[in-house]
Amino acid sequence: MAIRAALCFIASLTALPVFSATVSNVSGPATTQLPLGVAPIHYDVSITPDAAALTFAGKVRITMVVDRPTTTITLNANGIAFNSAVITSMGDAVVQTPAIEVNNDAQTATFRLGAALPKGRYKLVLDYKGRIGQSSVGLFALDYPAAHGKARALYTQFASSYARRMIPSWDEPYYKASFTVEANVPASDMAVSNMPVTSRTDLGNDRVLVRFAPSPKMSTYLLFFALGDFERLSAKVDGTELGVVTRRGATAQGQYLLDSSKDILREFNRYFGTTYPLPKLDNIAAPGSGIFSAMENWGAIMSFESVALLDPSISTPRDRQKVFSIGAHEISHQWFGNLVTMNWWDDIWLNEGFASWIEARLTRRMHPEWNTSLDAVNERELAMAEDAVATTHPVIQHVSTVEQASQVFDRITYQKGAAVIGMLEEYVGETAWRNGVRSYMRNNAYGSTVSDDFWKQIEKAANKPVTAIAHDFTLQSGIPMIRVEQARCVRGATNVTLRQEEFTMDRPDKKALLWRVPVIAQVVGNPKPVRVLVTGGKAALKLPGCGPVVVNAGQTGYYRVLYAPENFISITNSFASLPAVDQMGMLADTWAQAQAGLQDPADIMKMMKAIPMTADPQVWGKVSGLSANIYRLYRGDAQGQARFGAYATSRLKPILAQLGWTEKTGESVPHANLRSDLINTLGAMGDPEIVTEARKRYSSSSPGAVPAALRKTIYSIVAMHADAATWESMRVLASKEASPQTKRELYRQLALTTDPVLAKRALDLALASEAGAPNTRLIFGQVADLHGELAYGVATGAMNKLESVVDADSRNSFYPGLARNLSDPAMAAKLRAFASANFADGARRPTEEVIATIEHRLMVTSKRLPSISRWLSAER
Repeated sequence: MAIRAALCFIASLTALPVFSATVSNVSGPATTQLPLGVAPIHYDVSITPDAAALTFAGKVRITMVVDRPTTTITLNANGIAFNSAVITSMGDAVVQTPAIEVNNDAQTATFRLGAALPKGRYKLVLDYKGRIGQSSVGLFALDYPAAHGKARALYTQFASSYARRMIPSWDEPYYKASFTVEANVPASDMAVSNMPVTSRTDLGNDRVLVRFAPSPKMSTYLLFFALGDFERLSAKVDGTELGVVTRRGATAQGQYLLDSSKDILREFNRYFGTTYPLPKLDNIAAPGSGIFSAMENWGAIMSFESVALLDPSISTPRDRQKVFSIGAHEISHQWFGNLVTMNWWDDIWLNEGFASWIEARLTRRMHPEWNTSLDAVNERELAMAEDAVATTHPVIQHVSTVEQASQVFDRITYQKGAAVIGMLEEYVGETAWRNGVRSYMRNNAYGSTVSDDFWKQIEKAANKPVTAIAHDFTLQSGIPMIRVEQARCVRGATNVTLRQEEFTMDRPDKKALLWRVPVIAQVVGNPKPVRVLVTGGKAALKLPGCGPVVVNAGQTGYYRVLYAPENFISITNSFASLPAVDQMGMLADTWAQAQAGLQDPADIMKMMKAIPMTADPQVWGKVSGLSANIYRLYRGDAQGQARFGAYATSRLKPILAQLGWTEKTGESVPHANLRSDLINTLGAMGDPEIVTEARKRYSSSSPGAVPAALRKTIYSIVAMHADAATWESMRVLASKEASPQTKRELYRQLALTTDPVLAKRALDLALASEAGAPNTRLIFGQVADLHGELAYGVATGAMNKLESVVDADSRNSFYPGLARNLSDPAMAAKLRAFASANFADGARRPTEEVIATIEHRLMVTSKRLPSISRWLSAER
């Protein structure tokens, strides 16, 4: 249906909301790439999208403050074609009609005036048009199967610098302003934005004008708009209307998220000491997948269905945990990031690190039965894997360009940020930390900050020197290593000598940096830990009791621990008596030290052998993951891989035998997750009994053969080992699937195949968009897991076809990322040549990170695996 381009526009400026009336308050000088001197206070935005044509018409009236005379006004715009521009007085009288100058490279539009504009307040009124994309940035479309055929919905993703694709604006976090949004849309569709709908006006021809209430003062990247054939669940909590918005027919799958959000919002209202300030908080579940999982738009969180909805036919206990934790992460941003925003992208870690930390804290508090405290070790390991190589960067890193801004959303920002915050909360104490957080919220509400504003409030509440420690861990990159040089029993106590060094995977001769490191140590079995702040590179402490010593007891510290050989042996011999969290920490440290050449790689095998059958299921999950990683390292050495696979199978199958393939009454979530982990690992190793059982269940007509909790696992193993006929039958199943979430998962499984011919077929399907454009990236990434060279070659040879789903700001990570699992020494030169030809200078760090990963793998394969092979031979 053709949509008329004429706009109904607000005739006069809507009253500014009570939330704001001034430009953002910032601690310290503003960071901006735009010229200072003109700043927005309020945007009146009107949009008419044409979903069928993938175009939109827009109009914006920006109320702005000019604080010194100027002949130019420059703001951000990308891919926008201007029809007109007018500057008016606050009374709407035309003041000037400026010339428009667009700089596509800088993503700016400059409005040149015929005469200097004096100080004061004015309105900049812009009429323009733009494109609706199909990659998940700016205003974009998602197509999905529906009861009446293919449906299309529209969504926005403006972080970090994509609002400029829909609205000419000061598209930087420093420039906070309020927004009033209206949209001319089909009457049958639901429009959603940050604030509640205030009116729906019939325009005729099955069109309505939907107007939303004015927003609080916020950064442009938090603005949101969606349009589609939606339904909404809602509930009221603490005066806020909570909602879950889904495609039609899927609301039942959003009930768990809505119920969880009630508890999460209540807890955060209490924790932050500031009640959530908006009248509503929606979570909009989008079909398909994108370059992100969820986005914390104020009052209108957007999440893809895979992390927001629970489909009873395919969702697992782990999916339920994921829905809760990501919901907690995004809701926490409503305070930490939205109410108080970073001044510039240098400090995005404080938003994301804090949200990652508090999501884990809240999950532990509200779902103790999940025992997620052990997950912190695995999350920390994700960060340390990136932080131990030369391509690492500080948590707080300077961002100069739009391309660099897109690179900061990594594991250093999220997982290291969360680990450092967790370590510092442990150091200052839970109550002092919470009091500091509350003070930070009160003092900076609706404003912008830098990291030191946060440390100042924590330090004041704790009366401890937090800032100096925080600077060590956020302003310099890398990982401290605490070497336990001596641990000796003297008259009922253990004297321990510590030395701080630096842990690195690829720079053994690097001069160690110094950190102030909060250390917790404990004698195994003694209930009294001892805390010390290691300064100047060394420390000594006395622990009550005698026996093996665990340093980083409780695993709250962000550092590696290396034990003297005799201490390591004593801990290994006492491994069964360690708390589960310390067992996981010891496994992680030992494997890392082995890869770095600081311990014999056979030590990890000895430690895994020491794990009792009765160990915590998450410890066995860690062993399963380590076994899968080592098995993959043997790729290219068929004999060595078979030998390691046989040993790992001998350790893991008895645990699976205890669990069985069928859920037991009263079974815990960690045990259910372990069952899936073990079947996945054993299936990936090609264990014939596991593969046969998976195939048998897949082919069975019995309704209980493939329970929902194991459907993904069973189908994945079948797809991995499928012949051409089986693979094609699975493809037909995927093509006919009506649920977008299930369809996405079925096509992902097709990409798991070990057969390179079928892998190429999966890539062909992705390029042909059979799985839907939003899932194209997913399929390429999954194929790359086993067939990196194939995926990389096809993708780089089809860049024109992939342009619609791989946007310009994410291709610098997408293309090199496909080569991440390769072990080809020649790949470094290929990747650098590709990056040089296709990426700006400041956008090549992801390429260097992939090269570092490949080089690390080659080193481990050649220098570390032989020791494991010798150990395996001796065990025969």
